[in-house]
Amino acid sequence: MGHKAILKAMSGLLMLLFVVMISSTIVSVALPQIIGALKGTQSQYTWVVTATLLTSTASTPIWGKLADLFSKKALLLISICLFFVASLGAGFSQNTGTLIAFRAVQGLGMGALQILVQVIIAAMISPKERGRYNGYLGGVMAVATVGGPLLGGAIADASWLGWRWCFFFALPFTAVAFLVLSRTLHLPAVERSGEKPKVDYLGATLIAVGVSVLLLWVTFVDNEFDWISWQTGAMVGGAVVLLGLAVLVESKVAEPVVPLKVVKRRDPALAIIASLAVGVAMFGGAVFLGQYWQIGRGYTPTEAGLMTIPMMAGVLLSSTIAGRLVSKSGKVKPFIVAGTVILTLGFLSLSMIDAETPLWHVFAGMFLIGTGVGMSMQNLVLVLQNTVPLAELGAASGAITFFRSLGGTIGVSVLGAVLANSVATKITEGLAKMGVDTSGSGSQAGGNLDLASMPAPIRELVRAAYGEATGEIFQIAAAVAVIGIVATVFLTSTKLRDSVDLPAEDAETAKV
Repeated sequence: MGHKAILKAMSGLLMLLFVVMISSTIVSVALPQIIGALKGTQSQYTWVVTATLLTSTASTPIWGKLADLFSKKALLLISICLFFVASLGAGFSQNTGTLIAFRAVQGLGMGALQILVQVIIAAMISPKERGRYNGYLGGVMAVATVGGPLLGGAIADASWLGWRWCFFFALPFTAVAFLVLSRTLHLPAVERSGEKPKVDYLGATLIAVGVSVLLLWVTFVDNEFDWISWQTGAMVGGAVVLLGLAVLVESKVAEPVVPLKVVKRRDPALAIIASLAVGVAMFGGAVFLGQYWQIGRGYTPTEAGLMTIPMMAGVLLSSTIAGRLVSKSGKVKPFIVAGTVILTLGFLSLSMIDAETPLWHVFAGMFLIGTGVGMSMQNLVLVLQNTVPLAELGAASGAITFFRSLGGTIGVSVLGAVLANSVATKITEGLAKMGVDTSGSGSQAGGNLDLASMPAPIRELVRAAYGEATGEIFQIAAAVAVIGIVATVFLTSTKLRDSVDLPAEDAETAKV
């Protein structure tokens, strides 16, 4: 595709990425109000987020591999339709169970669209030039992430709209993206030398089920059952067996969903570890900021959306500047290392917050987190894509996105469980000091997010508990982010290649 053709297709791809990103962030600020309206609990609050990440994570490597075997454009259009239907269903949900179910289906579409957009861009543009376009991607992500909470808060506050439009809003944009891409996206047909494509259904099933069981255990442990219990043994043991079988299958089949020969190389492996750590820290920590602003600080959904601007400003500035510098120099490691260090500093800053922390302190920490994410996240994908030939691009991109999403899902589940337990403990202790009978009260107050129905003293107690507990989960996020620093430091310094495909003689031996 020529430059003009690329720009036309990029407009559709960026619009699609915008729709997917805004559909994730538009819910973040409005979610406390949504769960309150549906009479949900803190556990269900976490599950509305976890369900989407769970299905997105489990399906990502499958979509990536399908992109290597079948028409990328056809898969993209199918995914758009899936996302459209799920968004429509989520908007009409009458209870939290239905909402969680449609969010799970929506996650399938989100996982497909995010990986397919990356694969299609990589199939059109060389790694060195892709740095500049990654700046555009970062800009769209920043605008969507800033606009999402702002729009979600405004929609939730508007009595003539209501929270359901947080899901309906994406529908017209999704339809427009479908029309634009069906007209402008032209990719060469997949050539398979006469052989019928073989899909590794067994490996895909084992990976999806194994990851799902593991994440279900992370969600329920220390809440529905103890860490040391027969449920833990059954779920962890089952997940280990399933994932072990998946590794065995992937090492034997001709077209593995997760190509082990790519994952085993030094730099791709380090990039995956760093992406997993960034995913845990970024998704697991940032998803609860909207709850902190509303429940911990007492701001409205619209005001909570405005509070996310420092983080997204960091993403926008750092991704745009770093992307252009990567394309100019051909070097990517310095920006990734600096990004993970800044990300860690941001989480350390937020680990000291509570319900009374000055706003400038919180804003500074959020800006650092956004800067770190903008410098590291897409560039880690670029490191992996630079090592593989075009024929393996989908599977390789799917692998790193899979582990990043896995980290995010684990982060949301673990930090959500830590937050819920910490809040319940603090509320129980606070009620006891007030002379209130705490038998069951702490867990009920901590689980019910409808603060408007609470007496004023209890409401203030809940706010203080959420403020302090949010700082505690950022301590965990900072510790995980350190792993990302260690992994990126050991990446090999190299220049990105100028060609879309890997030279034939280097297809098996190239290292970053």
